Amino acid sequence: MITNRVLVKFSGEALSGDSGFGIDTAILKFAALELKELCENGIEVGIVIGGGNFIRGVSAAADGLIKRSSGDFMGMLATVINAVALQEALEALGLSARVLSAIKMEQVCEPYIVRRAIRHLEKGRLAIFAAGTGNPFFTTDTAATLRAVEIGASLLIKATKVDGVYDKDPKRFADAKRLDTLSYDLALNDEIKVMDDTAIALAKDNCLPIAVCNMMERGNLLKVASGDYGSCSIVR
Repeated sequence: MITNRVLVKFSGEALSGDSGFGIDTAILKFAALELKELCENGIEVGIVIGGGNFIRGVSAAADGLIKRSSGDFMGMLATVINAVALQEALEALGLSARVLSAIKMEQVCEPYIVRRAIRHLEKGRLAIFAAGTGNPFFTTDTAATLRAVEIGASLLIKATKVDGVYDKDPKRFADAKRLDTLSYDLALNDEIKVMDDTAIALAKDNCLPIAVCNMMERGNLLKVASGDYGSCSIVR
């Protein structure tokens, strides 16, 4: 693992803001500024973004009209839209970024090749991994874990709208408690929603720690990437 290399996973829904759909450019710029801070502190950054602000494969296939595999491919294409938007936002701030897609679309972005991705990181570019794993039935959480392992990241940061992992839904239960540290096995518990089981199992097999933090708290990504886990939950 490379100690100054992290992978940041953003949910697509987080980019949509209060509208719940599309891209809120104010949030997009905020995320880009947070990522810029990582780069300015010598941290190499890989990024995966979901596509839920446009479409989710499971939802698209819910009534059976659209096959689940086709719905998942539609979701993968949505992640490419978000990835290109983030690339533009990063470049507007003077950074160098590359989108690498698991589905080939040369007119839009580069194909994902792990050695090329690592070379971009070594040259100080941000590498944005789009189109999930390139296969249906796998979430972008699993894609994020897979890419983190492939590039040798020392930490996977799941940037969300909450400040960590709770023992139960904090929106429904006032007595919900944040879990500052939890094991991979506890994270696999059905009541603990961190990532899907495939992502957690892959992280466990590769001893990849996962930090869950609030992406909307300014400076949080840098704190977590620097080893300050006071404002997040850490799975390891």
